[in-house]
Formats: sequence, C-alpha cells, structure tokens
Amino acid sequence: MKEYKIARIKGIAPDWPNIHSLNIDSYILVPDPGISAKAQICYDNDALYVRLTAKEKNILKRYTGLLDPVANDSCLEFFFCPIWGDDRYFNFEFNPLGAMYIGFGHGMHDLVRQVPQNGKSLFGVVTFDVPDGWGISFRIPYSFIRMYFPAFAPKSGVKIRANCQKCGDETEQPHYISWNPITNKTPTFHWPKDYGCMIFE
Repeated sequence: MKEYKIARIKGIAPDWPNIHSLNIDSYILVPDPGISAKAQICYDNDALYVRLTAKEKNILKRYTGLLDPVANDSCLEFFFCPIWGDDRYFNFEFNPLGAMYIGFGHGMHDLVRQVPQNGKSLFGVVTFDVPDGWGISFRIPYSFIRMYFPAFAPKSGVKIRANCQKCGDETEQPHYISWNPITNKTPTFHWPKDYGCMIFE
C-alpha cells in the first residue's frame, strides 16, 4: 500500500508549487498510453484541497451537464474513505470543462449520486491548462464530509484511505491509471480495499 503525507497549510490558499505531489502511474488493462498524471493534496482547519494534473495530448471534453458521465471524457478523479476502517467513500470526478460527478457508497452496487446545491462554488472548482495537458483544483469542506461522517476530525497523524485516478472511457486512447495499484479482478476504481494510505501531517 502506497503512502502520501497530506501537508497542513496556513493562509488564504494552497501554495501549490510547495506542496509535494504523487504520481498516478499504475496502468490498468492498457499499457502506458502516453498519458501521465499527478496529484497534490493539503488541508487546513476547514477543508481538504486537491489539485490534479494530466499530460494528455488528445483531450476529450464534451460534457457540461449536472448529471453527465464525465468519465467518458478525459477525466481526473479523487476517491477517499474519510474514516479509517469504514469502507464508505466519496468519489470526485471531473472533466476539463469542470463538469463534476460526486458519488457516495461502499462500491458500484450502492453508489448514490450526490448533487449539492451550488456544487461548483461550494467545492471551488477551477480548471486550468498545463504544458501538454490540463488540470483541476477543488476543495472539500469538512462541513460536507461531516454530513455523512460526523466524527471526521483531521489532525496530525490521522489516516484516511484514498486513491487518485486518470481515465477516459471514450477518448482516442481509452486509459485507466491509478496511484495505488488496482488488484481486484473486475477491475474497478470503486474498490476501497485498493486505496492507499494518506496521513495528515
């Protein structure tokens, strides 16, 4: 199981150049498609902050609707179980236009779509370009997490299970890449036992 330390920040916004990154580099089903991705995660007293970037030449970006299947486009994702030992997780998925899919459950069999009011502003969704690719940054307020996990209390030493993914079901080169390797037979990203360990600094 891979580990990543979630940096604690102070100030108005994350200083992303000084937040260490993890490589999303475990390829599934298809060998290296010439696409790579990275993630950075940090936190303060109010929220988790996530920044995902991908080097991807043939970017597919079509969907803009509230309930659209963003994983069919070029897509970056963050899945996490807020409480260690509890396999319920959130999945946050985004395409390059900022279209967002949020789910909650134990797996694909009981995943419930979440449609928060004013979702893009609540989560501070920002899309941007990077050399040869694209990126997304967003925040996950603890107030949102605690609607489902009232005991969630990030502090130094606390661990969560999480994974970061890059996919594109209908891109020119379909691809499925994760940070922590996927070992289930299906395979699927919706399998908390395959998530890595993230530790709050």
